[in-house]
Amino acid sequence: MNAIFNLFAILIGGYTVVNTLNLLLWSVGGLFGHADDVSIDSPPKTFRRILVLIPAYKEDTVIIDSVKANLKQTYPSDRYDLVVIADSFKAHTISELKQLPIKVVEVSFAVSSVSKALNAALMHFPVGSYDIAVVADADNHMAPDFLTRINAAFENGWRVVQGHRIAKNLNTSVAILDAISEEVNNHIFRKGHRAFGFSSTLIGSGMAFELPLLKKNLSQIQTIGGYDKDLEMRILQSKIPIGYLEDAFIFDEKVQTSGMFERQRTRWVESQINQARLHLVQGLREGINQNFDYVEKAIQTLALPRILLLGTITFSLIISLLLNKTWFAELMGVQLLLFLITLAIALPAYLRRLIGINELLMVPVLLFRFVRSVINFRQARGRFLHTTHGTDSEVIV
Repeated sequence: MNAIFNLFAILIGGYTVVNTLNLLLWSVGGLFGHADDVSIDSPPKTFRRILVLIPAYKEDTVIIDSVKANLKQTYPSDRYDLVVIADSFKAHTISELKQLPIKVVEVSFAVSSVSKALNAALMHFPVGSYDIAVVADADNHMAPDFLTRINAAFENGWRVVQGHRIAKNLNTSVAILDAISEEVNNHIFRKGHRAFGFSSTLIGSGMAFELPLLKKNLSQIQTIGGYDKDLEMRILQSKIPIGYLEDAFIFDEKVQTSGMFERQRTRWVESQINQARLHLVQGLREGINQNFDYVEKAIQTLALPRILLLGTITFSLIISLLLNKTWFAELMGVQLLLFLITLAIALPAYLRRLIGINELLMVPVLLFRFVRSVINFRQARGRFLHTTHGTDSEVIV
C-alpha cells in the first residue's frame, strides 16, 4: 500500500510541480518584461481602414448599449466600420441596430458558432476593402483610444495583436474572481510570454489581424468552440508573432453567477482538450522546424487550469498530513506557497483590494463547479454553449 501511495504521489507531485514552476516563470517574467504598445502622441502616417466584427448570438439585451459605446472612438469615423453579425436576434433589435451608423449582417445556422458567424460576415468584405479586422464580443466596450492604439501597432509592423481585455463589472464575488483570473492571464500568458520573446496568447475578443490573414486562417476552422485557440495555432504555424497591447483596453462583462461560470468553463475545458488533440503531435514536428513559439503553445494545452491546480495541491496536502506522509506534505506545502506567490505577483493592486471573506468562500464553490465542468465537458462537443450577458440571474447547468 505504501509503495502504491508513493508511486501515485510521485506522479501527482511531478505533474503539479511542472505546472506550478511554469506559472511562476511566466509570472516573474511579466514583472521585467514589457508589452508592445506604441506611442500615440504623434499622428500616424496612415489611418488604416479598420473593420470591427461583433459576432452576437441572442444578445438583444446588451448589443445596443455596446454598439453605442463602441462608436465613441477617437479614431476617424470614416476610417472604421462596426459590423454586428446578428444570429437569432429579435426583429425589433435588428430594426434598432439598422438605425445606427453601423453595418448589420444577419446569419442563421443549424448549430451556431463564432467562427461560422465571422466567416459568413467576412464573405461580405473582400481583401482590400479593409486593412485591419478587429474581433469584439457583443458585450465588449472598446476604450475610446482602442482603435488608435491598434493602428499604431500595425504601423509599427505588427500583423496580429491582442488587446488588454479587462473586467467591465465587479458586482458579484464570482465576477471579481473571474476578473482576477482574466488579469492573471494577461500578466502570465501575454505580458509574461512577451518578456521571453514568445507570442501573446489570443483570447477571443479585443484581437486584431491583417484582414487577408484572418480570412485565410479562419476559413479553415471547423471547430464549434475555441476557435481563437485554433486560429492562434494556425498563425503561429506560419511563424507570425502575436503582440500584446497592455494599454489598448477593451472592457468585457465577467460572469456573475457560479452556474454561468460552470457553463462557460465547460466550453473552455472541451476546447482545451480538443486543442491538445489537434496540435500536440504537430507541436513535435514544429520543434524540428525550430518553431518554438508553436511548440510552447502546444505544450500549454497540457497545463492544468489554475483553480484545478490549486485544488489538487490543497487536497494532496491535506491527505498527506492525514496519512502522515511528511515528504509529500512538504512538497505540496512548498508548491502551495509558490502558487500563492505567483498569483500575488500577477494580480493588480486594484483587484487585490477587492478580495474579502465572500470571495475566499466562493473559491471552493467555483472549484466544485469547475470539477463538474471537467466531468461534463462532452456537453460542449458539437454544441454552442452560449454565455448569457446583461443578466445576473442564476443559470442551472
